[in-house]
Amino acid sequence: MFSLRDFAAFGRVSVHMLRHYDATGLLRPAATDPVSGHRYYHANQLHRLDQIIVLKDLGLPLVQVADILDNRVTVKELRGMLRLRRAQLEQLSANVARLAGLDARLRMIAQEGHINTGDVTLKRIPQARVAELSEVVASYEESDTGLVIGPLYQEIWRRLNQSGATVTGSPIAYYVPEPGTGGDGQEVRVHAAVEVAADTPAGDGTIDILDLPGIESAVTILHRGPMAEAFRSMQVLARWIDDNGYMPVGYAREVCLEFDPGNPANWVHEFQLGVVRP
Repeated sequence: MFSLRDFAAFGRVSVHMLRHYDATGLLRPAATDPVSGHRYYHANQLHRLDQIIVLKDLGLPLVQVADILDNRVTVKELRGMLRLRRAQLEQLSANVARLAGLDARLRMIAQEGHINTGDVTLKRIPQARVAELSEVVASYEESDTGLVIGPLYQEIWRRLNQSGATVTGSPIAYYVPEPGTGGDGQEVRVHAAVEVAADTPAGDGTIDILDLPGIESAVTILHRGPMAEAFRSMQVLARWIDDNGYMPVGYAREVCLEFDPGNPANWVHEFQLGVVRP
């Protein structure tokens, strides 16, 4: 099972959202610790989470979402609702990414019970020297993280060009719960890093130079397409972890392997997440 924070990361939603869904009965945790009150979820609950997000983003109130889910809405019916919503939104360019995200969630719903975890690889990740900048955002949701990750990398490249540091590897993004927000904390620190030469000195404080620890046992998967659909690959990792008796540790990393600034559909990232046997 996954903690509230880990489940939020796999689903790419906020911790606050999951707490609200629990309070309203839309998505109850699989178990709750009677002493600490911490919530725990199974990977198969990501299916219901996808359904809730699709219906909510179609403009339905949560009360109606609950009624629809209780009556076991079909994928065909969801597609019909999405077509109606698309007709309302497709004229607005600002909603293109939102519609693409809904389409991706709907594809995940349609694959329920048939998700292929064969592309997941278990391997060791070596330590890497990186230059990085970071910023705190409200949650794991792409609407929060996506606003800062691009500007952070623009600033990294600018400072690296000034410093003359040698870039030796790919950009690596990762997200860590902000200290002080508790085990189920809401705020997340977005780290934008890029691998540099192992002998790169600490510098003058304009950019952080540090050693990103290696991961002895990491589950990895190649994610092809925009990062607004990162939840697709994260949910595949969650299913693999659950199916194979592991539990996640640490935080997920996103290593950028291919970047096309003109077409996010051509992006390729490797997602990495440490795991252990309980």
